[in-house]
Amino acid sequence: MGVKVVLAEDNLIMREGIAHLLEEDSIELVAQATDLDSLLEAVETVQPDVVLTDIRMPPTLTDEGLRAAAILRERHPGVGVVVLSNYAEPSYALMLLESGLEGRAYMLKEHVRDRAQLISTIHTVAAGGSLMDPKVVEPLIRARSRGSASPLSELSARELEVLGQIAQGKSNAAIAESLVLTKRAVEKHINSIFMKLNLAFAEDVSKRVKAVLLFLAEFDPPQD
Repeated sequence: MGVKVVLAEDNLIMREGIAHLLEEDSIELVAQATDLDSLLEAVETVQPDVVLTDIRMPPTLTDEGLRAAAILRERHPGVGVVVLSNYAEPSYALMLLESGLEGRAYMLKEHVRDRAQLISTIHTVAAGGSLMDPKVVEPLIRARSRGSASPLSELSARELEVLGQIAQGKSNAAIAESLVLTKRAVEKHINSIFMKLNLAFAEDVSKRVKAVLLFLAEFDPPQD
């Protein structure tokens, strides 16, 4: 049995395209939905491992995917959610992660065509991990490097890079590989980040979550 997935997407062509990409032995597409209500109903009926949802669907075409993630955190905390979006908006990612990073991912639709990446993201979320599209993280790093009023202004350029990698849900080993550092160097940077952000004495599991939320928290929501 593969990871059981409910797909929610109101655009027929996009939905069929994604469904085709999910035709893989490790994935079991158990239901499809076209709006928020049908998505929530499908989750209640089929009890999936992961929901793969568009960020904007009927009835309002605004933030249904984010609302679904928040509702599922309360009703079905074990169900992972991958939000698909056309928008590299840090504020959207913040809303998704407000109740915790565990089992959550934010992925731009332009990367959905990469089957391997899509499948890997689903498996990561099913296992309780988190991922954030690098294109969402990049503007955060640039903005933080310019800012001077936030606690993050105390971080070095390399520490900002490391924190950006953490925000993508990467492990220490993956960060080391991405930034061409040793694992020991990554650990030192992370410990320094926690010290500078006054997180050194927080619970181990919550340190990364709090650091990432601080990384995102100063961004205003997009204006309509």
